[in-house]
This record gives sequence, structure tokens and C-alpha cells, in this order.
Amino acid sequence: MAIFGSSFTEPESPEWQAAERAGARCAQAGLAVVTGGYGGTMEAASKGAAEAGGEVIGVTAPSLFPGRSGANRFVTEEIPTSELAERIGILTGITHGAIVMPGSIGTVTELMVAWNLNHIARVGAGRRFPTAAVGDGWRGLSSLLSDRLGAVADDIHLVETGDEAVEWLLAQPEIR
Repeated sequence: MAIFGSSFTEPESPEWQAAERAGARCAQAGLAVVTGGYGGTMEAASKGAAEAGGEVIGVTAPSLFPGRSGANRFVTEEIPTSELAERIGILTGITHGAIVMPGSIGTVTELMVAWNLNHIARVGAGRRFPTAAVGDGWRGLSSLLSDRLGAVADDIHLVETGDEAVEWLLAQPEIR
């Protein structure tokens, strides 16, 4: 399960705790947790998964983020990439779904790729990529994209909490 979110999430904040819990619940369900490998939400989800005994894959981009010193300490396998598109392609290519926690432009980019994968699957090409977006921030974006660009809001499942995201995703046939 890919878990996307802000690299600026503070330890022990409600957002951190939600990502840590989501990582743990995915690992307990037997799923590897795949993140961008760095800090914030990525580290929280990695920590939760690792402490639950799960596999944690971090897809890093050392040349894009030279100020970051490798993957967070909870990552069990690091996959370094050289460019952003490659990184997101791997994040979505080696998993069967995603949880999108609150974030900024990088998280929006990951959400847009997931949304586009679901659009392509809906029109008959490619595989469905179940994606649950957590929090009110994504509702506004969903409305904007639906109203202005013709995106189908149902291509992304909007939820209030990380726990709801995990429950919904575990019920999707693509995840099992």
C-alpha cells in the first residue's frame, strides 16, 4: 500500500499519529508499506509498519533532494530513483492502492497520478488503483477538478480519517 503525505508532518502531531496508525494497520493486514522514504508522513507510516513487523519500502530521489540523507530509519528496502516521474511511477507501479494523507504540492502530484490511473481504468485501459484521500483539504480539490475539468469525483474515495481509508482500501478486490 502506498502512503503519500507531507514531508513536514511533525512527530506526535495528529497527522503523524494517523499516518503511523495507517502504516501499522496495513502491515498487520499483510501489506508492504511503500512511501517516498523520507520524513514527516512518510516516516510516520514507515514507523507504524516497521513496528508492526511489516515490510517498508522507501522510493527516494537523492538527486532531487540532496539535502536529505537517505531513507528514514524504518525503511527496510530503499529504491533510489533519479527523477520525479520515475519515483511516482515506481510508487504507483509496485502497489495496488494508496492512502493520500494531507500534504502539499508533492502529495497533490501523487494524488493526480493516482486519479489519472483510475480515469484510464474507468475508460477501459489499465488497472484500477484504489485511492483514498484523507481530510477536508482534498474535498475542495475534488470539487474543483470535477466542476472545471470533468474529472470523475468517484475515481478517488474521500474519507475523514486514515482509519477509514485503510478500512475502505482493504475491502477493495485489487488490494487482496
